[in-house]
Amino acid sequence: MELLIAFGVFLVAMIAAIIKGFSMVIALVIGLVAFLTVGRIKGFSLKELASMSLGSIKDSVVVIEVMLIIGFITAVWRVSGTITIFVYYGMKVIMPPLFLIITFGLCCLLSYALGTSFGVAGTVGVIFMTLARSGGVDPVITAGVIMSGIYFGDRGSPVSSSANMVAGVTGTKIYDNVKLMMKTALLPLAVSTVIYSVLSVMNPISHVDENLIRQFEDSFDISLWAFLPAVFMLLLPLLKVGIIKAMFASIISGVMVAWLVQGVSLPEVMKICVLGYNAEGDRLAAILNGGGLISMIEIAVILLISSAYSGIFNGTNMLDSLQNKIGDACGRRGRFPVMIFMSIISAMVFCNQTIATLICSDLMKKPYLDRGGSKEELAMDMENSVILIACMIPWCIGCSVPLSFLGVGYGAVPLAVYMYLVPVCYIFTKKKWFAT
Repeated sequence: MELLIAFGVFLVAMIAAIIKGFSMVIALVIGLVAFLTVGRIKGFSLKELASMSLGSIKDSVVVIEVMLIIGFITAVWRVSGTITIFVYYGMKVIMPPLFLIITFGLCCLLSYALGTSFGVAGTVGVIFMTLARSGGVDPVITAGVIMSGIYFGDRGSPVSSSANMVAGVTGTKIYDNVKLMMKTALLPLAVSTVIYSVLSVMNPISHVDENLIRQFEDSFDISLWAFLPAVFMLLLPLLKVGIIKAMFASIISGVMVAWLVQGVSLPEVMKICVLGYNAEGDRLAAILNGGGLISMIEIAVILLISSAYSGIFNGTNMLDSLQNKIGDACGRRGRFPVMIFMSIISAMVFCNQTIATLICSDLMKKPYLDRGGSKEELAMDMENSVILIACMIPWCIGCSVPLSFLGVGYGAVPLAVYMYLVPVCYIFTKKKWFAT
C-alpha cells in the first residue's frame, strides 16, 4: 500500500509539473522523498537508503559526462556554421521531386552526428518546414518525414543522450548497443526510404526560398572547413576511436573553425559553449538559437535523481511483487511484447521519454534476467520500444515539443513511419538478433 501511495504522489507531482510548466526535477524530488519514506517504513535507515542511491548514481556519472559534452557540441556546431553548411548545400542541390527524401536524409545524418532530436527539429527541421510551406509541399507530410529523421539519430547515435542513458541504466556498452541498433534499423530505414521517396515524387517543391540562402551567406562564411566538426564526429567512431575522444575532436575543431573561419573571438566561443548560441536577426535566431552546456543541465539532474530511484528500488526490493507479476507475463507473452506494453503505459502516464525509459528499466530488468534474458537484450528491447514509443504519444514531450517547433498538429505522427516500423519489424525479426 505504501508503494502505491508513493507512486500516486509521484504521478500527481509529474502531472502538476507538466500542467503548470514547472521543471520535472521538482516532481522527481517529490517522488524521491516519497520513495525514501517507503524505504524508512520498510525498516531501512536514511544512511542505508543514501548509500543505495549513491551507489547507483556513481554508475551514471560517465553517462552524465557524455550528456554535458553533447551540450558543448550542440553550441559549437551552431557557431562554427556546421549545421548551416549542411542545410545550405542541401538547399543548393534540392531538385523538386527530391525535397522530402533530402529532408529525411539530412535529418537522419545530423541527428546521428549530434545525437539530439530536439536540436535538429529546432534547427534543420524548422528550416525545411519553412521551405515546404513556401514551396507548396504539404507541411504535415514534411513534419512526419522530419520526425522520422530526428528519431533515427536520437535512438541510434553513440552521442545520443537517450542511447547513453539506456547503456547506463542497463550496464551495457554504448558501442555494442549502437552496432545492434544499426543492425535492427536497416529494414525500417530501407522501408522508410522507399515510402518517403514515393511521397517525395508525389509532393515536389515548387521553389526554394532564396532569401534564406542569402541570410546564411550574410551571417556565415560558407566554407568547407565548417564540415570538419561533423567529419570528426562521424568518422572517428568508425575508426574505433573512443566516443569521448571523438566528441572532443569535434569540439576543438569546431572552436577553431568558429575562431579562424567565422571570426568569432575565442572568449565569445567559450561563452557560447556554456550559455548557448544566439544568432543575429529574428529569422536566424528562431532557427539556430540554443545549445550549450546549460541546455543539458536539467537532463543531467534528471538522470542523477532517477539513478537514485533505481538504487532505492534495487536495494530495498520494494518492486519485487510487481516484477514477479511482470515476469509471469513475460513467460506467457514473451519479453518484448511485455516491454512494448510497459513502454506504452509508462509513456502515457509519465509523458516523458527519460522517465518512461527509467521506469521500464527498473521494472523490467529483474524479469528479463530471471527469465534467461541478458542486459544486452534488455537494452536493445528498450531502444526498439520505449525510446520511440514515448515520442509517438501526442501528450508526451518527445512528440509535442518537436511538433510545436515544426508548427503542425498530431496528424504528422502517422507519417513518421520509421518510428513505428522499428518496433513492428523488430518483433518479427528479434530471433535473428537474440535467442529467446
